Amino acid sequence: MATPDVVFRTRGITKVYDQGEVQVQALRGIDLDLFAGELVVMLGASGSGKSTLLNILGGLDVPTAGKVWYRDQELSRASDATLTRFRRDHVGFVFQFYNLIPSLTARENVAAVTEIARRPMSPEAALALVGLESRMDHFPAQLSGGEQQRVAIARAIAKRPEVLLCDEPTGALDSATGILVLEALARANRETGTTTVIITHNAAIAAMGDRVITLSDGRISGEHRNHTRQAPRGLSW
Repeated sequence: MATPDVVFRTRGITKVYDQGEVQVQALRGIDLDLFAGELVVMLGASGSGKSTLLNILGGLDVPTAGKVWYRDQELSRASDATLTRFRRDHVGFVFQFYNLIPSLTARENVAAVTEIARRPMSPEAALALVGLESRMDHFPAQLSGGEQQRVAIARAIAKRPEVLLCDEPTGALDSATGILVLEALARANRETGTTTVIITHNAAIAAMGDRVITLSDGRISGEHRNHTRQAPRGLSW
């Protein structure tokens, strides 16, 4: 049996934030492996630590203690410059809010990333992958919220990242629109092989993952593998 290809490994990571005289412990000893090509849903309530964990995996933050590796590279000891290169070369981010440039078309928003990437797909190919072939030359104000989020996904995947990290990507959307966004993420994972992590408080989304990791109070409180991934179209909330 082939050994799974480990993309991320964390051991004992904690994160403590100083808020004046109060210390907030966001993570309390996280041990986690994430594997190449899988789609993982991280489930947890607000304050469970899931966004903090995602930010550490993506090199946007560093742990207070413990170690994080991306393949053979230890991120927990990396310099700011090294983390910047790591994010640029290996990670795509999708956030709850789309952060598109209003004065640029969908195509131009994606091109802003592909122009600095090492081995990008074309903006047109990335937008086609998320079902926006006919909306490439529209400005954000001419697009619905779901379409803007799909442009954000196209922008993230256009640089062909090894990892796609998604923080509440459907949080600002109704369920019908959210399902279109989840379909775009599932298709991108399936067709590009990008390791994809979706964090959410919405338990209905769990069925679309290969694996579901539950966080509560800064700890991993549960983990299970779905025998089959449910298509987003079959989800409801």
